[in-house]
Amino acid sequence: MNLTEQAIKAYAGQRRKMIEEQLLERGIKDLALMEVMSRVPRHLFVDSSLQQRAYGDCPLPIGENQTISQPYIVASMTEALHLKGKERVLEIGTGSGYQTAILAEMASQVFTIERIRPIVQKTKVLLNSLRYENIIFKVFDGTYGWRDQSPFDAILISAATPSIPMALIEQLADKGHLVAPVGGRESQQLTVLSKIGSRLVSREKESCKFVPLIGKFAWPEEE
Repeated sequence: MNLTEQAIKAYAGQRRKMIEEQLLERGIKDLALMEVMSRVPRHLFVDSSLQQRAYGDCPLPIGENQTISQPYIVASMTEALHLKGKERVLEIGTGSGYQTAILAEMASQVFTIERIRPIVQKTKVLLNSLRYENIIFKVFDGTYGWRDQSPFDAILISAATPSIPMALIEQLADKGHLVAPVGGRESQQLTVLSKIGSRLVSREKESCKFVPLIGKFAWPEEE
């Protein structure tokens, strides 16, 4: 049995409970997304001391003052992108790699940017061990986006930003969707931006709390 098979079998009951109690009961409707989240081994994306809590209804620390988002928030943000399997997705903030893995299961290709090198090095090893071959990594300031690979059919920002950086809006393809936690450092609203020709349509989802997006066009690093 390889690592992927072992990982899928472990904690299978907790994943089923997560789907039923955290996603279905809160209105997640994307069946393909829930099937993916029933398979992806979230417990491998946290420290071994936290694996028993990996499927709980809360974020968890992953080191470097970063967190892995609670399962519902991962599902809500992913569902907002309306992925069908052929999309090229830009993720700002690789973090633990759990959200990256969900996107990689749901889309054709994922371009993911992380500014903290030790995090992306660890995450890359894990995602490679789980045999993800459609993820491209970059260590950089994510607020600039990834212009030479744009446009993107979907963009997911997994850290709190005071506003959506214009560079990212410009890199979103026509009929594409962008989701981000927008607001202050302490609380935000999940915001979905859709590009329809020359128009941008914005709508707000639930309240949330993310670590701040640090970069040229977001928050400065605290002293």
